Amino acid sequence: MAVEADESDRSFLRLDPEVAVVTNVELDHHSTYGSEAEVKDAFGSFLGRVRPGGSVVAWEHAGVALPGGAKPVPFGIGAGPGLRAMELGPAGGGTRFALARDGEVLASVVVPTPGEHNVLNALAALAAAEAVGCPLDRAAAALASFRPAGRRFEARGEAAGVRVFDDYAHHATEVEATLRAARELAPRRLVAVFQPHLYSRTLHTHRALGRALAGADVVVVLDVYPARERPEGELAGVTGKLVADAAADSAGGRQVWWLPTLAEARAALRRIAAPGDLVITLGAGDVDTLCEALLEDLDG
Repeated sequence: MAVEADESDRSFLRLDPEVAVVTNVELDHHSTYGSEAEVKDAFGSFLGRVRPGGSVVAWEHAGVALPGGAKPVPFGIGAGPGLRAMELGPAGGGTRFALARDGEVLASVVVPTPGEHNVLNALAALAAAEAVGCPLDRAAAALASFRPAGRRFEARGEAAGVRVFDDYAHHATEVEATLRAARELAPRRLVAVFQPHLYSRTLHTHRALGRALAGADVVVVLDVYPARERPEGELAGVTGKLVADAAADSAGGRQVWWLPTLAEARAALRRIAAPGDLVITLGAGDVDTLCEALLEDLDG
């Protein structure tokens, strides 16, 4: 059984996996975890349950201590121990790399989606597949037919020379990685449309979100998608404008729009988007509904 630890839910602590995959460890879900140390403790508890002789597939920069009873399987980009991605280059809309171990190239791999984070995800999947008995060459060949899940750098269409994508990214590391991946598609301009998710996350991470969004040429920020929270107590007065202001502070004079509602964002995007642009909606709420709306407006 291969399990990827997710810091959002402590239910994984009840598992006894043979293979565990750790892609990263980072503070999030502030209503559950009060500090990064608490997150690392939760991951440590989970990894301690890996069965003796099992494997822990872990990104070399994951930042969590590995248990002594399991076989560590590190992975990363460039030279180093474990499975490595070398000689990265474009392959259509995705990425090609040489899969290597201990300096020996094992296979040429194509990941149909752009971005170094997707290369790292591919390495983790390959290492986990090998740990449960799948030959690496077979696993590597299968990656070429991989299709990303919905809302993960999902191409939603093109109209009037504008490419429209959607991604579920809702915290700063994800946003930054997704925008870097979008840059690999060489747009004339990169237009990021972000909907913050949860008042607590917005309060605690708005500065980091603003810095990440400043990687776009044009930034549109909507109001917070509340999900299960209410703007009460310490969350009273928290809005997406915190993120918009932080993005403006980091954008070096590039356009940053504070457009609280979907209707306002739709109307502005109709004027902002131009041929050659790539527009990407970002967030875990309902911001993705803007994709179809924008494509309809551009076609009209």
